[in-house]
Amino acid sequence: MSQKHITVSIGNFLIAIILGLLLVLLWQLRSLIVVLMISVVIAATLAPIIKAAHKLGIPRWLSVLLVYLSLIATLTGIGLIIGPTVVEQIQRLIRKLPVYLETLRSLLDEMALRMAMGEPEKPSFVNQFFDIQGVTRWVIRSSQELAIRSFDVTKGFIGGVLGSLLALLLSGYMLSGSDKLLRDIVNLFPYPWNERLLAQVQPVSQRMGGYIQGRILVSAILAVAISIGLKFLGLSELALGLGVIAGITNLIPFFGPVLGAIPALIVAIAQGGLTFFGVLLLFVIIQNIETYLLDPLLVGTSVKVAPLYQLLAVLGGAQLLGIIGALIVPPWVAGGAVLLENLYVKPKLLAETKVKCDN
Repeated sequence: MSQKHITVSIGNFLIAIILGLLLVLLWQLRSLIVVLMISVVIAATLAPIIKAAHKLGIPRWLSVLLVYLSLIATLTGIGLIIGPTVVEQIQRLIRKLPVYLETLRSLLDEMALRMAMGEPEKPSFVNQFFDIQGVTRWVIRSSQELAIRSFDVTKGFIGGVLGSLLALLLSGYMLSGSDKLLRDIVNLFPYPWNERLLAQVQPVSQRMGGYIQGRILVSAILAVAISIGLKFLGLSELALGLGVIAGITNLIPFFGPVLGAIPALIVAIAQGGLTFFGVLLLFVIIQNIETYLLDPLLVGTSVKVAPLYQLLAVLGGAQLLGIIGALIVPPWVAGGAVLLENLYVKPKLLAETKVKCDN
């Protein structure tokens, strides 16, 4: 009996060592794992287009090639058309940002003095409770740390550009040979789990792809609407750049719309009160349209994940991987929700219902 106990203990010890070494190996390969995660998201997003082209009789490898070439050509064309203007306007915004912040500080100081009932000997309300310079330094420092964390996950032997190209190549390979690749992976699991997991590939891919497709479409619509709205409100010099910033940040759930509104509001408050309230009203209207119309139509029907879990996915992804994590972790959570629902929740409810019926 004692000999058996010693054998089991040694076996558990060896398993613990193997798991520890595996975790160390995964940590060392975290850059590659992030690239693989991005590749899966890209593949899930483009899979419906590949499938539609394949149904027309085009070979799968050729469908993948044509879709990727079309995507690259479209992005290149958009970049050539609006890219120079966007870059120029963002550079102008960065140059003028200290002036805008100083104007904001002066306005707040003036407002505080009026509220102080003519007691200028007291410390400035702004300096006492709201240090603009300190807040500005904190925002810049936090943005730098977030950017550094975002790029750190793709440093080492895989750089940013190389990582992006590798993600595209891997996603293309996944799409061109997905059936055999997925079957080889799920066959590593024992029966009947291999068949169960293989049956979940399609719904998981649809959920992940639908999420990204919806967010991209919503963000593109908002970028156009915000650019047009800001132009009519008198911010034509920076309208396109601010609209693109708002559209890109909107890809991040919950926090993205707020982050995208801040630059436009800072610029607007320097232009005067009417412009500020007009821009604020524009973002409030667009945010409500997104929340109550666009998201339910284009994103909500595909995600089917509680808002709390989406929020935790954004926060956890940003904490681990920076901006990249905030973008790619939510679709993985949406895909994981499919597995949890189909492999655990539904069978559990079905078994409970059967037990109740038998009783």
